[in-house]
Amino acid sequence: MDHDAYKHCLDVAYRYLNYRPRSEEEIKKRLQGRGFSIEVVEKTIEKLKEQDLINDLAFAEFWKEARLSNKPKSRRLIIKELSEKKVENDIIRQVTESIDDEGNAYTLGHNRARTLINLDWVDFRRRLANFLAYRGFGYEVIKHTVDILWEEREQENSKL
Repeated sequence: MDHDAYKHCLDVAYRYLNYRPRSEEEIKKRLQGRGFSIEVVEKTIEKLKEQDLINDLAFAEFWKEARLSNKPKSRRLIIKELSEKKVENDIIRQVTESIDDEGNAYTLGHNRARTLINLDWVDFRRRLANFLAYRGFGYEVIKHTVDILWEEREQENSKL
């Protein structure tokens, strides 16, 4: 194996990891895409694991937290994204089991409902449901959330 190629591959990997944590598969694809041989890539991956710079569990936790921080995504969408990044199913299951879709949908929907205050039931339901569906929430969660938020809105309007 070419020692210079290995050093260059390691440098490329360090730069790639500098931006954010990556899954093992993301790094493999990136390095192979840069033209490094499979042997060099495997040795680089091994070295990065020794240095604890590749850890799919830590990556999955990072990804989940990033996806839930500002505008939460659904559990289903986060699972899909992690699967696309080739994270093992056991790790995905472990990381995503605590995600509360009902609570996240309510939080998102509540913030969005304030902008839909002047709409009738049909438009309110359609716009809010589309907004939540775009973030990966399922039909039952969307229906329940829209119904709750409409009810809350009606109660607030009756107080005025």
